[in-house]
Amino acid sequence: MSVDRRSVLRGAAAGAAGVGFTTVGAVPTLAEAAPASHGDRSPFPQHKPFPPLLDDPKGILALPPGFRYKIVTQAGETKLASGQATPNAHDGTAVFSTGNKYLLIQNHEISADSALGVPQIPGTVYDSGVGAAGGCTVISVDRDGTNRGEWVGISGTLTNCAGGPTPWGTWMTCEETENKANGTTRLKDHGYVFEVWSDGKTAHPVPLKALGRYAHEALAIDEDRTHIYLSEDASGPNGTFYRWSAPRGYKLGPSSWKDLQNKDFGTLEALAILGDDGKPIPDVAYLTSAQLLRPFRVAWVPVPDRDGATTSVRKQFTDGQITRGKKFEGVFGTEQGVYVVNSYAESGTADLPADAVPHDGMVWFYNYAERTIQLVTYFPENAAANSLTSKFQDLNFDGPDNVTVTPWGSLILAEDGQAASHVLSATPGGPTYAIARNMLNDSEFTGPTFSADGKVLFVNIQTPGITLAITGPWRDYLD
Repeated sequence: MSVDRRSVLRGAAAGAAGVGFTTVGAVPTLAEAAPASHGDRSPFPQHKPFPPLLDDPKGILALPPGFRYKIVTQAGETKLASGQATPNAHDGTAVFSTGNKYLLIQNHEISADSALGVPQIPGTVYDSGVGAAGGCTVISVDRDGTNRGEWVGISGTLTNCAGGPTPWGTWMTCEETENKANGTTRLKDHGYVFEVWSDGKTAHPVPLKALGRYAHEALAIDEDRTHIYLSEDASGPNGTFYRWSAPRGYKLGPSSWKDLQNKDFGTLEALAILGDDGKPIPDVAYLTSAQLLRPFRVAWVPVPDRDGATTSVRKQFTDGQITRGKKFEGVFGTEQGVYVVNSYAESGTADLPADAVPHDGMVWFYNYAERTIQLVTYFPENAAANSLTSKFQDLNFDGPDNVTVTPWGSLILAEDGQAASHVLSATPGGPTYAIARNMLNDSEFTGPTFSADGKVLFVNIQTPGITLAITGPWRDYLD
């Protein structure tokens, strides 16, 4: 039987101070291990364990006792206001409250022409090429999760993966691609961030070039509205984490899309996590649970050509100049800082030397005031998890992807793993619990997002494309 990954995480947090970790060659030595989990002094919230999941008689979603779900949309089944079927490949999603309803803005990660692509509705189109079938839809939902209508927010984009909500109530959607125009199926370059409104009337389908052109995953805007933090899901070489900074005296707001169209507006920089010798750690795969909760200083390195005109942005940095990571994924901001996820790392690949440490997931927290970054959740490599029978599927987790923060401050992670996929509840520096399991197929979960009142968790099964509203006694476990 494989090891219970929750026990591994607890043990790692409690025993980290006794674990040594040293790297070789050009990689800095990390002589000082992480502090323990700090017990009652932990700066992060804790919560009660969730009970074991109960199988769903309908074969869709296993949930804890007392919880239930409702299907909000389903690709090819529900309809848009314009008459077409709901697009497929549901991904990053945000929820906004309006009166007695919720409004969801949802990405559709479609990379080519598709029978269930996002319809190109006049006024919402960026690229009218037939291959630009991605985009976002907006869904009006009652407080109990009942669908009251869906329409197109933006279209003519490509591979809309995740993104992030803005403080002024819009959604920034991210294209996870670097594809350029080919004159046929794509008439414009792709790899940008776009802003999407939920009112069904406002649309400005223009690329925010100031935020760079690369394989964007997700982003978060800080509380001061002066920085945007962005992740890159790419390899060959691995991608990284970026920070956009506003010009002095500038505050982001509802009209900022006009300024962000200029690729030279503000500054864009890449993350460098610094070791004890002050040099950048080349890849997060050199760090393990021994560094759990240890704060690392960081530096931000300017991007030479953020539009990647001739060379991809991540390839503009020399080895050892920045810190890379296999699959920088979900990003979510709080008042104090921003979380960012790495799904996994494999040693001995083209991107990593053999002495790197394989892992099945990392969650980081960057502290705005301290200008430090901490590893707060770590899933060690567990190859056995990939072949477990259903009896053990709720005990072994891998491949965290999208992340959100609950109204009570804890984390929700969407799993994109090798075995059964879960929605996970995580406490930084502490255990991780399954709160839902996909019983329908082996597709990943995407776009977890909590309503501000804490009553509904919305989440998607990416394939075939289903949005679910989960309700139940959340406060009993998370508060």
